[in-house]
Amino acid sequence: MATKHRELPSWVVLVGLVVLCQLAGVTGALVTDAGFYRELTRPSWAPPGWLFGPVWVALYTLMGVAAWLVWRTGPGSDRRHALVAFGVQLALNAAWTPVFFGLRSIGGGLIVIAALDLAILATIILFGRKSQRAAWMLVPYAAWVGFATALNARLWQLNS
Repeated sequence: MATKHRELPSWVVLVGLVVLCQLAGVTGALVTDAGFYRELTRPSWAPPGWLFGPVWVALYTLMGVAAWLVWRTGPGSDRRHALVAFGVQLALNAAWTPVFFGLRSIGGGLIVIAALDLAILATIILFGRKSQRAAWMLVPYAAWVGFATALNARLWQLNS
C-alpha cells in the first residue's frame, strides 16, 4: 500500500531554515575569541567589532528566506542542486569562525573564506534558476563575505 507523502507546512520550513542559518552564526560565536581579534594589527578600514553581530543576524535571516523561496518552487533536480549548494556554503560559513578564531589561523581562515566566496557564487547562480528574488537576497551576503575576505587577507598580511 502506497503512503501519501505529506509535506511540512510552508511556515514551518521557513522558520526551520532561518533558525538553521542563525545556528551557523551561533556555533561560530561560541568559539569566537574577541581578545584574539583585538590583539591583531588591523587595517584602518576594519569595522568595529559590535557591527558584526547585527549584520550577521540580518544576513542569516535573508539566507533562510532565500532558501525557503527556492524550496517553495517544488521538487526537482534544479531545486535539489540549489539547496545542496546552499548547504555547502552554509557549512563553509560555519567552518570559518572555528578555523580563524578557534585555531587562531588567519591563513586557514583565508582558505575557508575563499572557498566560501566560490560556494556563495555557485549558490546565487543555482538559486537564480529557481527564483530571481532568492538569488538577489543573497547578494548582500556575497558582498559582506567579499569584504570579509579582503579583511581576512589584509589581516594575514599584517600579522604574518
